Amino acid sequence: MSDTARNTLTEIPKAWPFEEAKKVAARLAASGKTHALFETGYGPSGLPHIGTFGEVARTTWVRNAFTQITGLPSKLLAFSDDMDGLRKVPDNIPNKDMLVPYLGKPLTQIPDPFGSHDSFGAHNNARLRAFLDSFGFEYEFASSSEYYKAGRFDSALVRILECYDPVMAVILPTLGPDRRTTYSPILPIHPHTGIVMQVPMDHIDPAAGTVTWTDPATNESFTTSVKGGACKLQWKADWAMRWYALQVDYEMSGKDLIDSVKLSTRICKVLGGQPPETMTYELFLDQDGQKISKSKGNGLSVEQWLKYAPNESLAQFMYNQPQRAKRLFFDVIPRAVDEYVANLDKLRTQSDPANPVWHIHAGQLPAHAGSPISFAMLLNLASVVNADTPDILWGFIRRYVPGASPETQPLLARLADHAVCYYRDFVLPEKHYREPTVMERAALQDLADTLGALPDSTAETIQNAVFEVGKRHPFPDLRTWFAALYQILLGQQEGPRFGGFVALYGVPETIALIQSTLARQAEPA
Repeated sequence: MSDTARNTLTEIPKAWPFEEAKKVAARLAASGKTHALFETGYGPSGLPHIGTFGEVARTTWVRNAFTQITGLPSKLLAFSDDMDGLRKVPDNIPNKDMLVPYLGKPLTQIPDPFGSHDSFGAHNNARLRAFLDSFGFEYEFASSSEYYKAGRFDSALVRILECYDPVMAVILPTLGPDRRTTYSPILPIHPHTGIVMQVPMDHIDPAAGTVTWTDPATNESFTTSVKGGACKLQWKADWAMRWYALQVDYEMSGKDLIDSVKLSTRICKVLGGQPPETMTYELFLDQDGQKISKSKGNGLSVEQWLKYAPNESLAQFMYNQPQRAKRLFFDVIPRAVDEYVANLDKLRTQSDPANPVWHIHAGQLPAHAGSPISFAMLLNLASVVNADTPDILWGFIRRYVPGASPETQPLLARLADHAVCYYRDFVLPEKHYREPTVMERAALQDLADTLGALPDSTAETIQNAVFEVGKRHPFPDLRTWFAALYQILLGQQEGPRFGGFVALYGVPETIALIQSTLARQAEPA
Protein backbone atom coordinates (compact mmCIF):
# COMPACT_ATOMS: atom_id res chain seq x y z
CA MET A 1 0.00 0.00 0.00
CA SER A 2 1.32 3.43 -0.88
CA ASP A 3 2.11 6.15 1.68
CA THR A 4 -0.56 8.31 0.04
CA ALA A 5 -3.15 5.60 0.61
CA ARG A 6 -2.10 5.21 4.23
CA ASN A 7 -2.31 8.95 4.81
CA THR A 8 -5.80 9.05 3.33
CA LEU A 9 -7.07 6.70 6.03
CA THR A 10 -7.18 9.52 8.57
CA GLU A 11 -9.18 11.75 6.24
CA ILE A 12 -12.13 9.55 5.36
CA PRO A 13 -15.60 11.11 5.19
CA LYS A 14 -18.09 10.45 7.98
CA ALA A 15 -20.07 7.88 6.06
CA TRP A 16 -20.44 4.23 7.01
CA PRO A 17 -19.05 2.75 3.74
CA PHE A 18 -15.79 4.62 4.36
CA GLU A 19 -15.66 3.47 7.96
CA GLU A 20 -15.96 -0.12 6.77
CA ALA A 21 -13.46 0.42 3.96
CA LYS A 22 -10.96 1.73 6.46
CA LYS A 23 -11.00 -1.65 8.23
CA VAL A 24 -10.23 -3.46 4.97
CA ALA A 25 -7.46 -1.01 4.08
CA ALA A 26 -5.84 -1.49 7.48
CA ARG A 27 -6.14 -5.26 7.11
CA LEU A 28 -4.30 -5.23 3.78
CA ALA A 29 -1.67 -2.87 5.12
CA ALA A 30 -0.96 -5.31 7.94
CA SER A 31 -0.95 -8.44 5.79
CA GLY A 32 0.92 -7.10 2.79
CA LYS A 33 -1.86 -8.12 0.38
CA THR A 34 -2.27 -5.84 -2.60
CA HIS A 35 -5.69 -7.03 -3.77
CA ALA A 36 -8.90 -7.13 -1.70
CA LEU A 37 -11.60 -9.78 -2.03
CA PHE A 38 -15.11 -8.77 -1.02
CA GLU A 39 -17.72 -11.51 -0.83
CA THR A 40 -21.48 -11.76 -0.61
CA GLY A 41 -23.30 -15.02 -0.05
CA TYR A 42 -26.58 -16.13 -1.53
CA GLY A 43 -28.71 -19.10 -0.52
CA PRO A 44 -30.79 -19.93 -3.59
CA SER A 45 -33.33 -22.23 -1.94
CA GLY A 46 -36.00 -19.59 -2.52
CA LEU A 47 -36.47 -16.96 -5.20
CA PRO A 48 -33.96 -14.07 -5.25
CA HIS A 49 -34.94 -11.64 -2.53
CA ILE A 50 -34.68 -7.89 -2.25
CA GLY A 51 -32.47 -8.33 0.82
CA THR A 52 -29.87 -9.99 -1.39
CA PHE A 53 -29.69 -6.84 -3.47
CA GLY A 54 -29.21 -4.86 -0.28
CA GLU A 55 -26.20 -6.94 0.69
CA VAL A 56 -24.59 -6.68 -2.75
CA ALA A 57 -25.27 -2.95 -2.98
CA ARG A 58 -23.88 -2.23 0.48
CA THR A 59 -20.80 -4.35 -0.12
CA THR A 60 -20.28 -2.54 -3.43
CA TRP A 61 -20.35 0.79 -1.65
CA VAL A 62 -17.73 -0.39 0.83
CA ARG A 63 -15.64 -1.68 -2.05
CA ASN A 64 -15.89 1.64 -3.91
CA ALA A 65 -14.91 3.48 -0.75
CA PHE A 66 -11.94 1.13 -0.39
CA THR A 67 -10.85 2.04 -3.93
CA GLN A 68 -11.20 5.73 -3.12
CA ILE A 69 -9.07 5.35 0.01
CA THR A 70 -6.31 3.08 -1.29
CA GLY A 71 -6.38 2.94 -5.08
CA LEU A 72 -5.78 -0.82 -4.77
CA PRO A 73 -7.52 -3.39 -6.99
CA SER A 74 -10.35 -5.48 -5.59
CA LYS A 75 -13.02 -7.96 -6.60
CA LEU A 76 -16.56 -8.64 -5.44
CA LEU A 77 -17.47 -12.33 -5.44
CA ALA A 78 -21.20 -13.09 -5.39
CA PHE A 79 -21.21 -16.64 -4.10
CA SER A 80 -24.25 -18.90 -4.47
CA ASP A 81 -24.58 -21.87 -2.10
CA ASP A 82 -26.35 -23.83 -4.82
CA MET A 83 -24.92 -27.17 -3.76
CA ASP A 84 -27.02 -27.12 -0.59
CA GLY A 85 -29.62 -29.83 -0.23
CA LEU A 86 -33.24 -28.71 -0.59
CA ARG A 87 -34.70 -28.90 2.91
CA LYS A 88 -38.26 -27.88 2.11
CA VAL A 89 -40.25 -26.78 -0.90
CA PRO A 90 -40.63 -22.96 -0.99
CA ASP A 91 -44.15 -21.61 -0.74
CA ASN A 92 -43.87 -19.08 -3.57
CA ILE A 93 -43.03 -21.23 -6.60
CA PRO A 94 -45.17 -23.02 -9.21
CA ASN A 95 -45.39 -26.81 -9.53
CA LYS A 96 -44.42 -27.35 -5.91
CA ASP A 97 -45.33 -31.04 -5.97
CA MET A 98 -42.69 -31.80 -8.58
CA LEU A 99 -39.91 -30.90 -6.12
CA VAL A 100 -41.05 -33.18 -3.30
CA PRO A 101 -39.22 -36.30 -4.66
CA TYR A 102 -35.97 -34.28 -4.79
CA LEU A 103 -35.84 -33.16 -1.17
CA GLY A 104 -32.31 -33.50 0.18
CA LYS A 105 -30.61 -33.26 -3.21
CA PRO A 106 -28.36 -30.34 -4.24
CA LEU A 107 -30.29 -27.46 -5.76
CA THR A 108 -28.33 -27.82 -8.98
CA GLN A 109 -29.52 -31.44 -9.27
CA ILE A 110 -33.23 -30.58 -8.95
CA PRO A 111 -35.54 -29.84 -11.92
CA ASP A 112 -36.55 -26.24 -12.44
CA PRO A 113 -40.23 -25.84 -11.46
CA PHE A 114 -40.39 -22.82 -13.77
CA GLY A 115 -39.26 -24.93 -16.72
CA SER A 116 -36.73 -22.41 -17.99
CA HIS A 117 -33.35 -23.75 -16.79
CA ASP A 118 -31.47 -26.98 -16.30
CA SER A 119 -32.05 -26.94 -12.54
CA PHE A 120 -33.80 -25.07 -9.77
CA GLY A 121 -30.44 -23.73 -8.61
CA ALA A 122 -29.58 -22.54 -12.12
CA HIS A 123 -32.94 -20.80 -12.39
CA ASN A 124 -32.49 -18.91 -9.14
CA ASN A 125 -28.88 -18.08 -9.97
CA ALA A 126 -30.01 -16.65 -13.29
CA ARG A 127 -32.64 -14.56 -11.55
CA LEU A 128 -30.04 -13.20 -9.16
CA ARG A 129 -27.53 -12.42 -11.89
CA ALA A 130 -30.11 -10.75 -14.13
CA PHE A 131 -31.14 -8.47 -11.32
CA LEU A 132 -27.61 -7.57 -10.29
CA ASP A 133 -26.76 -6.92 -13.93
CA SER A 134 -29.77 -4.62 -14.29
CA PHE A 135 -28.28 -2.41 -11.59
CA GLY A 136 -24.86 -2.39 -13.20
CA PHE A 137 -23.07 -4.05 -10.29
CA GLU A 138 -19.51 -5.10 -10.98
CA TYR A 139 -19.07 -8.60 -9.60
CA GLU A 140 -17.88 -12.10 -10.35
CA PHE A 141 -20.51 -14.79 -9.90
CA ALA A 142 -19.48 -18.00 -8.18
CA SER A 143 -21.42 -21.26 -8.00
CA SER A 144 -20.72 -23.55 -5.04
CA SER A 145 -21.44 -26.59 -7.23
CA GLU A 146 -18.95 -25.45 -9.85
CA TYR A 147 -16.27 -24.59 -7.30
CA TYR A 148 -16.58 -27.95 -5.53
CA LYS A 149 -16.69 -29.99 -8.74
CA ALA A 150 -13.77 -28.11 -10.29
CA GLY A 151 -11.62 -28.93 -7.27
CA ARG A 152 -11.13 -25.32 -6.21
CA PHE A 153 -11.82 -26.28 -2.60
CA ASP A 154 -9.98 -29.62 -2.61
CA SER A 155 -6.95 -28.50 -0.59
CA ALA A 156 -9.14 -26.64 1.90
CA LEU A 157 -11.34 -29.73 2.32
CA VAL A 158 -8.30 -31.85 3.05
CA ARG A 159 -7.31 -29.20 5.59
CA ILE A 160 -10.72 -29.69 7.23
CA LEU A 161 -9.87 -33.40 7.56
CA GLU A 162 -6.47 -32.56 9.05
CA CYS A 163 -8.16 -30.30 11.62
CA TYR A 164 -11.24 -32.46 12.03
CA ASP A 165 -11.09 -32.90 15.80
CA PRO A 166 -10.41 -29.20 16.59
CA VAL A 167 -13.19 -28.18 14.20
CA MET A 168 -15.58 -30.58 15.90
CA ALA A 169 -14.50 -29.19 19.27
CA VAL A 170 -15.61 -25.73 18.12
CA ILE A 171 -18.95 -26.86 16.72
CA LEU A 172 -20.23 -29.58 19.05
CA PRO A 173 -20.76 -27.34 22.13
CA THR A 174 -23.20 -25.26 20.06
CA LEU A 175 -25.41 -28.27 19.31
CA GLY A 176 -28.04 -30.10 21.31
CA PRO A 177 -27.29 -33.56 22.78
CA ASP A 178 -29.11 -35.50 20.04
CA ARG A 179 -27.54 -33.52 17.21
CA ARG A 180 -24.05 -34.04 18.60
CA THR A 181 -24.31 -37.78 18.10
CA THR A 182 -25.06 -37.46 14.39
CA TYR A 183 -23.19 -34.30 13.42
CA SER A 184 -20.32 -34.06 10.98
CA PRO A 185 -19.10 -30.97 9.10
CA ILE A 186 -18.56 -33.28 6.11
CA LEU A 187 -21.65 -34.00 4.01
CA PRO A 188 -21.00 -36.77 1.49
CA ILE A 189 -23.18 -36.96 -1.59
CA HIS A 190 -24.81 -40.39 -1.68
CA PRO A 191 -23.38 -42.22 -4.71
CA HIS A 192 -26.73 -43.91 -5.48
CA THR A 193 -29.45 -41.45 -4.46
CA GLY A 194 -27.60 -38.16 -4.93
CA ILE A 195 -28.85 -36.93 -1.55
CA VAL A 196 -26.66 -34.70 0.61
CA MET A 197 -26.16 -37.02 3.58
CA GLN A 198 -26.37 -35.77 7.17
CA VAL A 199 -24.52 -38.62 8.89
CA PRO A 200 -21.60 -39.02 11.31
CA MET A 201 -18.23 -40.07 9.94
CA ASP A 202 -16.96 -43.54 10.79
CA HIS A 203 -13.40 -42.79 9.71
CA ILE A 204 -11.37 -39.78 8.58
CA ASP A 205 -8.30 -40.23 6.36
CA PRO A 206 -6.57 -36.89 5.68
CA ALA A 207 -3.71 -38.55 3.78
CA ALA A 208 -6.12 -40.18 1.32
CA GLY A 209 -8.54 -37.27 1.40
CA THR A 210 -11.48 -39.57 2.17
CA VAL A 211 -14.20 -40.14 4.72
CA THR A 212 -16.02 -43.37 5.54
CA TRP A 213 -19.66 -43.30 6.57
CA THR A 214 -22.73 -45.52 6.82
CA ASP A 215 -26.12 -45.12 5.16
CA PRO A 216 -28.58 -45.47 8.07
CA ALA A 217 -31.36 -46.66 5.73
CA THR A 218 -29.41 -49.63 4.29
CA ASN A 219 -26.54 -50.00 6.78
CA GLU A 220 -24.20 -49.93 3.78
CA SER A 221 -20.74 -48.43 4.30
CA PHE A 222 -19.17 -46.02 1.82
CA THR A 223 -15.75 -44.43 1.50
CA THR A 224 -16.00 -41.10 -0.29
CA SER A 225 -13.37 -38.64 -1.45
CA VAL A 226 -13.84 -35.10 -0.19
CA LYS A 227 -12.50 -33.84 -3.52
CA GLY A 228 -14.18 -33.03 -6.82
CA GLY A 229 -17.66 -32.36 -5.50
CA ALA A 230 -18.26 -35.80 -3.96
CA CYS A 231 -18.73 -34.07 -0.58
CA LYS A 232 -19.67 -30.65 0.64
CA LEU A 233 -19.59 -29.02 4.07
CA GLN A 234 -22.24 -28.02 6.56
CA TRP A 235 -22.85 -24.37 5.86
CA LYS A 236 -21.12 -22.83 8.90
CA ALA A 237 -18.04 -24.94 8.26
CA ASP A 238 -18.48 -24.22 4.55
CA TRP A 239 -18.51 -20.49 5.20
CA ALA A 240 -15.29 -20.73 7.23
CA MET A 241 -13.66 -22.98 4.64
CA ARG A 242 -14.51 -20.50 1.90
CA TRP A 243 -12.96 -17.62 3.84
CA TYR A 244 -9.86 -19.75 4.31
CA ALA A 245 -9.63 -21.10 0.75
CA LEU A 246 -10.33 -17.83 -1.05
CA GLN A 247 -8.70 -15.47 1.48
CA VAL A 248 -11.83 -13.33 1.74
CA ASP A 249 -11.12 -9.87 3.18
CA TYR A 250 -14.64 -8.57 3.80
CA GLU A 251 -18.16 -9.92 4.14
CA MET A 252 -21.26 -8.50 5.77
CA SER A 253 -24.27 -10.43 7.03
CA GLY A 254 -27.58 -10.00 8.80
CA LYS A 255 -28.21 -9.79 12.52
CA ASP A 256 -29.66 -13.31 12.52
CA LEU A 257 -26.21 -14.68 11.62
CA ILE A 258 -24.22 -13.11 14.45
CA ASP A 259 -23.61 -16.45 16.18
CA SER A 260 -22.78 -18.11 12.85
CA VAL A 261 -20.19 -15.43 12.09
CA LYS A 262 -18.57 -16.03 15.46
CA LEU A 263 -18.52 -19.80 14.91
CA SER A 264 -17.19 -19.58 11.36
CA THR A 265 -14.55 -17.12 12.53
CA ARG A 266 -13.28 -19.63 15.08
CA ILE A 267 -13.25 -22.45 12.51
CA CYS A 268 -11.35 -20.29 10.01
CA LYS A 269 -8.70 -19.63 12.66
CA VAL A 270 -8.47 -23.37 13.44
CA LEU A 271 -7.71 -23.96 9.75
CA GLY A 272 -4.94 -21.39 9.95
CA GLY A 273 -6.72 -18.63 8.08
CA GLN A 274 -7.51 -15.02 8.90
CA PRO A 275 -11.27 -14.39 9.08
CA PRO A 276 -12.50 -11.44 7.02
CA GLU A 277 -13.56 -8.08 8.32
CA THR A 278 -17.30 -8.22 8.89
CA MET A 279 -20.28 -5.94 9.40
CA THR A 280 -23.64 -6.92 10.84
CA TYR A 281 -26.68 -5.24 9.33
CA GLU A 282 -30.18 -5.24 10.75
CA LEU A 283 -32.95 -7.28 9.17
CA PHE A 284 -35.78 -5.99 7.03
CA LEU A 285 -39.28 -6.32 8.40
CA ASP A 286 -42.56 -6.55 6.55
CA GLN A 287 -45.58 -4.30 7.15
CA ASP A 288 -46.50 -6.29 10.25
CA GLY A 289 -43.01 -6.14 11.73
CA GLN A 290 -42.17 -9.75 10.84
CA LYS A 291 -38.79 -10.77 9.44
CA ILE A 292 -38.81 -10.96 5.66
CA SER A 293 -38.27 -14.51 4.41
CA LYS A 294 -37.26 -15.76 0.96
CA SER A 295 -39.36 -18.89 1.34
CA LYS A 296 -42.46 -17.08 2.61
CA GLY A 297 -42.18 -14.33 0.02
CA ASN A 298 -43.45 -11.67 2.44
CA GLY A 299 -42.37 -8.08 2.13
CA LEU A 300 -41.56 -6.40 -1.16
CA SER A 301 -40.02 -8.13 -4.12
CA VAL A 302 -37.47 -6.49 -6.37
CA GLU A 303 -39.92 -6.47 -9.27
CA GLN A 304 -42.59 -4.79 -7.17
CA TRP A 305 -40.32 -1.98 -6.05
CA LEU A 306 -39.14 -1.31 -9.60
CA LYS A 307 -42.72 -1.15 -10.84
CA TYR A 308 -43.46 1.76 -8.54
CA ALA A 309 -40.16 3.61 -8.29
CA PRO A 310 -36.78 4.01 -10.03
CA ASN A 311 -33.97 1.66 -9.06
CA GLU A 312 -31.95 4.49 -7.51
CA SER A 313 -34.64 4.89 -4.85
CA LEU A 314 -34.19 1.27 -3.79
CA ALA A 315 -30.48 1.91 -3.43
CA GLN A 316 -31.25 5.00 -1.35
CA PHE A 317 -33.45 2.91 0.96
CA MET A 318 -30.70 0.31 1.34
CA TYR A 319 -28.04 2.93 2.09
CA ASN A 320 -29.85 4.50 5.01
CA GLN A 321 -28.76 3.26 8.45
CA PRO A 322 -27.93 -0.37 7.60
CA GLN A 323 -27.55 -1.24 11.27
CA ARG A 324 -31.09 -0.19 12.08
CA ALA A 325 -34.13 -2.43 11.42
CA LYS A 326 -36.45 -0.95 8.78
CA ARG A 327 -39.85 -1.96 7.52
CA LEU A 328 -39.80 -2.78 3.84
CA PHE A 329 -43.27 -2.39 2.36
CA PHE A 330 -45.05 -0.25 -0.20
CA ASP A 331 -45.54 2.83 1.98
CA VAL A 332 -41.78 3.45 2.24
CA ILE A 333 -41.35 3.89 -1.51
CA PRO A 334 -42.38 7.55 -1.98
CA ARG A 335 -40.12 8.77 0.81
CA ALA A 336 -37.15 6.80 -0.58
CA VAL A 337 -37.73 8.33 -4.02
CA ASP A 338 -37.76 11.88 -2.70
CA GLU A 339 -34.74 11.26 -0.49
CA TYR A 340 -32.82 10.20 -3.59
CA VAL A 341 -33.99 13.24 -5.56
CA ALA A 342 -33.04 15.60 -2.71
CA ASN A 343 -29.61 14.03 -2.30
CA LEU A 344 -29.03 14.15 -6.05
CA ASP A 345 -29.74 17.89 -6.01
CA LYS A 346 -27.28 18.34 -3.13
CA LEU A 347 -24.59 16.36 -4.96
CA ARG A 348 -24.97 18.59 -8.01
CA THR A 349 -24.14 21.64 -5.94
CA GLN A 350 -21.38 20.03 -3.86
CA SER A 351 -19.50 16.78 -4.43
CA ASP A 352 -19.65 15.16 -1.02
CA PRO A 353 -18.57 11.52 -0.43
CA ALA A 354 -20.83 11.51 2.64
CA ASN A 355 -23.83 11.96 0.34
CA PRO A 356 -25.64 8.63 -0.29
CA VAL A 357 -25.97 9.44 -4.00
CA TRP A 358 -22.19 9.67 -4.24
CA HIS A 359 -22.08 5.99 -3.28
CA ILE A 360 -25.13 4.97 -5.30
CA HIS A 361 -23.42 6.28 -8.44
CA ALA A 362 -19.90 5.12 -7.51
CA GLY A 363 -18.57 8.61 -6.96
CA GLN A 364 -19.69 9.85 -10.37
CA LEU A 365 -22.33 12.52 -10.86
CA PRO A 366 -25.06 10.90 -12.99
CA ALA A 367 -25.64 12.33 -16.44
CA HIS A 368 -29.36 12.81 -15.91
CA ALA A 369 -30.69 15.91 -14.19
CA GLY A 370 -32.66 15.78 -10.98
CA SER A 371 -36.39 16.36 -10.79
CA PRO A 372 -37.93 19.82 -10.29
CA ILE A 373 -41.03 18.08 -8.89
CA SER A 374 -41.02 15.64 -6.00
CA PHE A 375 -42.53 12.19 -6.25
CA ALA A 376 -44.92 13.02 -3.40
CA MET A 377 -46.11 16.06 -5.38
CA LEU A 378 -46.69 13.95 -8.47
CA LEU A 379 -48.68 11.46 -6.41
CA ASN A 380 -50.90 14.25 -5.09
CA LEU A 381 -51.36 15.62 -8.59
CA ALA A 382 -52.26 12.16 -9.88
CA SER A 383 -54.74 11.83 -7.02
CA VAL A 384 -56.52 15.10 -7.75
CA VAL A 385 -56.70 14.69 -11.52
CA ASN A 386 -57.32 10.91 -11.38
CA ALA A 387 -54.42 10.33 -13.75
CA ASP A 388 -54.80 7.24 -15.92
CA THR A 389 -51.67 7.98 -17.93
CA PRO A 390 -48.53 10.10 -17.51
CA ASP A 391 -49.76 12.36 -20.34
CA ILE A 392 -52.38 13.79 -17.99
CA LEU A 393 -49.63 14.76 -15.55
CA TRP A 394 -47.45 16.30 -18.24
CA GLY A 395 -50.12 18.89 -19.05
CA PHE A 396 -49.64 20.31 -15.55
CA ILE A 397 -45.89 19.68 -15.45
CA ARG A 398 -45.24 21.78 -18.56
CA ARG A 399 -47.15 24.70 -17.08
CA TYR A 400 -45.09 24.44 -13.89
CA VAL A 401 -41.78 23.83 -15.71
CA PRO A 402 -41.99 25.57 -19.11
CA GLY A 403 -40.38 23.55 -21.87
CA ALA A 404 -40.23 20.36 -19.83
CA SER A 405 -40.52 17.09 -21.71
CA PRO A 406 -39.57 13.45 -21.16
CA GLU A 407 -36.49 14.12 -23.27
CA THR A 408 -35.28 17.16 -21.32
CA GLN A 409 -36.31 15.76 -17.92
CA PRO A 410 -35.63 11.98 -18.07
CA LEU A 411 -35.74 11.42 -14.31
CA LEU A 412 -38.97 13.39 -13.99
CA ALA A 413 -40.40 11.30 -16.85
CA ARG A 414 -39.57 8.10 -14.98
CA LEU A 415 -41.14 9.49 -11.82
CA ALA A 416 -44.31 10.42 -13.69
CA ASP A 417 -44.60 6.90 -15.08
CA HIS A 418 -44.10 5.37 -11.65
CA ALA A 419 -46.46 7.86 -10.02
CA VAL A 420 -49.35 6.73 -12.19
CA CYS A 421 -48.71 3.09 -11.28
CA TYR A 422 -48.36 3.85 -7.59
CA TYR A 423 -51.46 6.06 -7.56
CA ARG A 424 -53.57 3.43 -9.31
CA ASP A 425 -52.54 0.58 -7.02
CA PHE A 426 -52.09 2.26 -3.63
CA VAL A 427 -53.42 5.82 -3.46
CA LEU A 428 -56.74 5.38 -5.28
CA PRO A 429 -57.95 2.39 -3.21
CA GLU A 430 -57.18 4.28 0.01
CA LYS A 431 -58.65 7.67 -0.91
CA HIS A 432 -61.19 8.75 1.66
CA TYR A 433 -62.53 12.30 1.71
CA ARG A 434 -63.98 13.66 4.90
CA GLU A 435 -66.42 16.52 5.10
CA PRO A 436 -65.14 19.79 6.58
CA THR A 437 -66.38 21.06 9.91
CA VAL A 438 -68.08 24.43 10.10
CA MET A 439 -64.79 26.03 11.18
CA GLU A 440 -62.86 24.26 8.42
CA ARG A 441 -65.41 25.40 5.81
CA ALA A 442 -64.80 29.00 6.82
CA ALA A 443 -61.04 28.49 6.57
CA LEU A 444 -61.35 26.85 3.15
CA GLN A 445 -63.49 29.72 1.83
CA ASP A 446 -60.93 32.16 3.21
CA LEU A 447 -58.19 30.21 1.42
CA ALA A 448 -60.08 30.31 -1.89
CA ASP A 449 -60.58 34.05 -1.58
CA THR A 450 -56.94 34.59 -0.57
CA LEU A 451 -55.61 32.54 -3.49
CA GLY A 452 -57.80 34.49 -5.91
CA ALA A 453 -56.28 37.77 -4.72
CA LEU A 454 -52.61 36.74 -4.83
CA PRO A 455 -50.39 39.00 -6.94
CA ASP A 456 -48.35 36.01 -8.18
CA SER A 457 -48.56 32.22 -7.95
CA THR A 458 -45.06 31.13 -6.97
CA ALA A 459 -44.91 28.15 -4.64
CA GLU A 460 -43.36 30.24 -1.83
CA THR A 461 -45.97 32.99 -2.11
CA ILE A 462 -48.76 30.45 -2.04
CA GLN A 463 -47.25 28.59 0.91
CA ASN A 464 -46.99 31.80 2.92
CA ALA A 465 -50.58 32.65 2.11
CA VAL A 466 -51.77 29.23 3.24
CA PHE A 467 -49.88 29.72 6.52
CA GLU A 468 -51.56 33.08 7.10
CA VAL A 469 -55.02 31.67 6.43
CA GLY A 470 -54.40 28.89 8.94
CA LYS A 471 -53.33 31.42 11.58
CA ARG A 472 -56.56 33.37 11.13
CA HIS A 473 -58.68 30.40 12.18
CA PRO A 474 -58.85 28.52 15.51
CA PHE A 475 -56.82 25.44 14.58
CA PRO A 476 -54.81 23.94 17.46
CA ASP A 477 -51.71 24.35 15.32
CA LEU A 478 -50.75 24.76 11.68
CA ARG A 479 -50.05 21.04 11.32
CA THR A 480 -53.74 20.40 11.99
CA TRP A 481 -54.64 22.94 9.30
CA PHE A 482 -52.47 21.28 6.68
CA ALA A 483 -53.72 17.83 7.67
CA ALA A 484 -57.27 19.10 7.12
CA LEU A 485 -56.33 20.30 3.62
CA TYR A 486 -54.95 16.89 2.67
CA GLN A 487 -57.87 14.96 4.15
CA ILE A 488 -60.63 17.19 2.81
CA LEU A 489 -59.27 18.18 -0.60
CA LEU A 490 -57.02 15.25 -1.51
CA GLY A 491 -58.57 12.35 0.39
CA GLN A 492 -55.21 11.52 1.98
CA GLN A 493 -53.72 11.70 5.44
CA GLU A 494 -50.63 13.65 4.40
CA GLY A 495 -48.94 15.27 1.45
CA PRO A 496 -46.10 17.52 0.24
CA ARG A 497 -45.79 21.29 0.74
CA PHE A 498 -49.23 22.57 -0.12
CA GLY A 499 -47.93 25.71 -1.78
CA GLY A 500 -45.88 23.66 -4.20
CA PHE A 501 -48.86 21.49 -5.00
CA VAL A 502 -51.06 24.52 -5.74
CA ALA A 503 -48.35 26.00 -7.99
CA LEU A 504 -48.18 22.71 -9.89
CA TYR A 505 -51.93 22.07 -10.07
CA GLY A 506 -52.80 25.71 -10.74
CA VAL A 507 -54.36 28.43 -8.61
CA PRO A 508 -57.67 28.57 -10.57
CA GLU A 509 -57.89 24.76 -10.45
CA THR A 510 -57.25 24.74 -6.69
CA ILE A 511 -59.93 27.38 -6.11
CA ALA A 512 -62.36 25.28 -8.17
CA LEU A 513 -61.39 22.21 -6.11
CA ILE A 514 -62.12 24.09 -2.88
CA GLN A 515 -65.47 25.40 -4.17
CA SER A 516 -66.57 21.93 -5.29
CA THR A 517 -65.66 20.62 -1.84
CA LEU A 518 -67.65 23.38 -0.13
CA ALA A 519 -70.62 22.57 -2.34
CA ARG A 520 -70.88 19.25 -0.54
CA GLN A 521 -73.20 19.11 2.44
CA ALA A 522 -71.65 20.59 5.58
CA GLU A 523 -71.05 18.40 8.59
CA PRO A 524 -74.14 18.45 10.87
CA ALA A 525 -73.67 20.71 13.87
